Amino acid sequence: MPDHGQEPGHRREDVPVRGGHLRVGVWGERGPLVVAAHGITSSHLAWTLIGPDLGRDHRFVAVDLRGRGGSRDLPAPYGMAAHAEDLARVIGHYGGGPAVLAGHSMGGFVVAEVARRHPGLVERLVLVDGGAPLPLPPGAGDVPEAIERTTGPVLARLRRTFASRAEYRDLWRAHPAFADWTEACAAYADYDLVEVTDASPPGRDAAGTGGRFVAACRIEAALADAPEVYALPGVLPRPLPVPAVFLRAARGMLDEPGAPLYSPGRAAEWLPGTAETTVEGVNHYTITLGPAGAAAVADAVRRTRVPTP
Repeated sequence: MPDHGQEPGHRREDVPVRGGHLRVGVWGERGPLVVAAHGITSSHLAWTLIGPDLGRDHRFVAVDLRGRGGSRDLPAPYGMAAHAEDLARVIGHYGGGPAVLAGHSMGGFVVAEVARRHPGLVERLVLVDGGAPLPLPPGAGDVPEAIERTTGPVLARLRRTFASRAEYRDLWRAHPAFADWTEACAAYADYDLVEVTDASPPGRDAAGTGGRFVAACRIEAALADAPEVYALPGVLPRPLPVPAVFLRAARGMLDEPGAPLYSPGRAAEWLPGTAETTVEGVNHYTITLGPAGAAAVADAVRRTRVPTP
């Protein structure tokens, strides 16, 4: 057990769930339990700056969602309900609730679903630029088109193969959101890659033939989960059964200053009673993978009470 005040080690563990084991990253040995869920094609290393901070006085457990990272081989079905049941197993595995749950991007929808299904396991939620239904992009005729417009470049990398880890890093370094490239960004990219024996595995585009690596996230998992993040017809505002705070990135997915993923007030509108805070100077990615964003998330987790909206 690490001494209090020393940076806690990061270890990877497996938790039994439906169909196999869910991979998790754990920082810290004692203190209140925090369980974190990442975005649609991400991994537990989205929390790589936040884990060491919170691990000083919490047990911080970040999951690889089903179909991603070290959990990529867990079987379908996917969807928020399936992910929520996996997180409930994680909470039970680490001593039971109530725990603070943090969710970034699609992970916000996952932790909200845990709270709705298992409110007794959840003390409160920290929603990080995710969890409130998104509007369909203007002109999008259906959900597949909306998915392509919102996450098309993200999904494109899931259809490719790569000749080396350096090639994959270069892809991420060219992303506008990662203009300030750090060791945390490099670790995030490196973990999100698996070596394959077949240079053209099933489901990959022929354009990728010849590579030796593929992204860890399975595209079928991302496509199955994506429709649940939109405000489709019939989806209505719905309060959460536990206290919640929403941290809104001021900049967008491509670091655009005038096009955040969430407009001001949207989270509070769709999740009545949720307290919304804007984190300035960060985009949808650096709200967890940049120092300013990571500090804001850690601070929100440590708060003893959620401010009144």
